Amino acid sequence: MKRQRMEKSKEYFELHAELCKTFGHPKRLMAINTLRGGERTVTELSKITGIDTSNLSQHLHLLRDKGLVSTRRDGTRVYYSLSHPNIGKALDLISSFLEQRISHSQEVFAQAETKRSNP
Repeated sequence: MKRQRMEKSKEYFELHAELCKTFGHPKRLMAINTLRGGERTVTELSKITGIDTSNLSQHLHLLRDKGLVSTRRDGTRVYYSLSHPNIGKALDLISSFLEQRISHSQEVFAQAETKRSNP
């Protein structure tokens, strides 16, 4: 049975755009991608990603504010995890699109090179 699509308002698209902006920084994407493997502390994430802990903490704070990551406290340690599995799936869709674009660009470039070397 088909799901009916709800009409989306201007406010909905504004919220959507704000959420998409959250994905708009490479360091946040690196943190999200790493968290796909399970929860981590800031120190663990920093070691894996190579991002300075204070800078990473700022990015994680934003991700938490936007609802993309959750936290769990264990004594003095704070563990971060993805708040929903669909966050990883969304990144997979974007990655798939990006990989196709890169592949296409490489093919176009190779064809242009071939034409240039074989006039």
